[in-house]
Amino acid sequence: MSRITTAVVCGTLLLGAAGRAQAQVKVIPGDRQTVTATVEAVEQASRTVVIRTKEGALRTVQLGPNAQIANIKVGDTVSATYYENIIIRKKPAGEPDVDTLEAAAQRGTAKAGGTIGLQQSITATITAVDMNAPSISLSGPRGWSYSSKVQDKKALEQVKVGDKVDITWTEAILIAVTPTK
Repeated sequence: MSRITTAVVCGTLLLGAAGRAQAQVKVIPGDRQTVTATVEAVEQASRTVVIRTKEGALRTVQLGPNAQIANIKVGDTVSATYYENIIIRKKPAGEPDVDTLEAAAQRGTAKAGGTIGLQQSITATITAVDMNAPSISLSGPRGWSYSSKVQDKKALEQVKVGDKVDITWTEAILIAVTPTK
C-alpha cells in the first residue's frame, strides 16, 4: 500500500493546479516492472512453484486453484509484468462517497499463464493541510489514513481541509510461461 499512498499524495497535490474545475481528473502512471525467472521445482500437491530470478534469488510461489500447474515444468521460463496506475478526481460537493473493490482473472492462451487485475476506489477526505511543513493528511474508509510532506506549496494552496477526492488505483500482473527448448 505504500507505493499507492505515496502516489495518492502526489496526485492529490497535482490536482491543486486543476482544482478550479470541480470534476478534474489526474492520472498518475505507476510502476511497470517485468521480472523473468526460471522454474526450479514444481510441487503439484501443494500447488507451489519455486523460481530462480536472474539475480539468483529463489522464490516460492503459491498458485491458485485455476492455475495450469500441470503445464509447468522445471526449466521453463516465467515472465511476469506488473503494472499500476492511480486516478484521482476532486469530488464535487454532494456526490456520494465510493468504496469499491473489484478483481478479475483471465487464463492465458499459452501453455500456462494469464492476467490478474485488481481495482479499488475510495473517497478520501483531506483532514489536515500544514503550509509550514508543508504537508497534507487524508483519511478514508475502514480506518485508511495517510500523511506526507509536500514539495509543491502552490498545489497545496489549492486544497483545504474537508475537500474530498476519489482515488482509484489499478494493479495488474501478466504472467507467461515459456517451455524449455
